[in-house]
Amino acid sequence: MSDVDEIPSGHTVNLLRWCDEIPDKLHLELRNYLYSFEFYLDNKSWRASVHRYRPGKTRYAHFRQTDDLLADSGWHCSFCFRYLSEFVFKMKAYSHVDRVRFSYYLKPSRIQRVICKGEDLFDMLPEEYTFQEIIAKLGPIPSSYSAVHLPRYVLENDNQYTYLLPGNCERESG
Repeated sequence: MSDVDEIPSGHTVNLLRWCDEIPDKLHLELRNYLYSFEFYLDNKSWRASVHRYRPGKTRYAHFRQTDDLLADSGWHCSFCFRYLSEFVFKMKAYSHVDRVRFSYYLKPSRIQRVICKGEDLFDMLPEEYTFQEIIAKLGPIPSSYSAVHLPRYVLENDNQYTYLLPGNCERESG
């Protein structure tokens, strides 16, 4: 169970399919990206999970349910949209509306500039738990132009997903 932007790798799906004794609940550790696969954040995404189905008991939950974690299981790409209008929609959505402190945050030209630089759309401090982690993540996210360890489907269908690939930060207005 996961959000649509949390994608397990084919290797992970096959491993889980072929193994007989996986835990009833298992979190997937995903590589965290922001805006595209150019801006790698960390590997701390763990909310995606696999559950052994139990009628009447299996429920979706977006919190830590177990300490069992399968490392390097796929990708979590937040705010990885094709159209600038999708960024505006997400920024105005209920879970983010309190972060839009100024109306100019929603200007498409600003959004385009911010995502190409790997900066924070909301001009906020990183969401971390220690000062050391906050300081380490201050400023723009370093660019990576490597396509190693990216989803095979995206690479094989690059004409459809150019905006997700490193070096292609320009978005369509939509």
